[in-house]
Amino acid sequence: MYYSNLEIVFQEVPGEVSICFTISGCGIRCKGCHSPNLWKKGSGQLLSKSFFKTILDKYKGMASCVLFMGGEWHKEDLISYLKCAQKNGYKTCLYSGETKLDESILSQLTWVKTGPWIELLGGLDSPKTNQKFIEVKTNNTLNHLFLKNY
Repeated sequence: MYYSNLEIVFQEVPGEVSICFTISGCGIRCKGCHSPNLWKKGSGQLLSKSFFKTILDKYKGMASCVLFMGGEWHKEDLISYLKCAQKNGYKTCLYSGETKLDESILSQLTWVKTGPWIELLGGLDSPKTNQKFIEVKTNNTLNHLFLKNY
């Protein structure tokens, strides 16, 4: 599994400081995608287990969530990283362009964002978006947390 970017982000998971890994190799290829550089398989850097653990240790006590932007196409690797994050005290989130995900991935997540990017509908900050931000345990949709007038 390769990542293109590693950032600390504050808006993608409301109320959380997240370590965000942007995974390359996305096959969805949404029209108007803001990151078409992520379509190419194997681009970026290999996400090794040791590097991942180093990052978790580095941000322990400062970040509260590990977020993957994609990666569901590497199911076994993704599950392994999610389990490692949980074992180290982090909540977990996946941003996916898919509308449905394998239960084995969902069972390792605190939150999931589903749905492809459709420019006319906008993202999570749009009241007419097709995308959903879901708390997995309760299956509650939390899109209202992204709306400015909430």
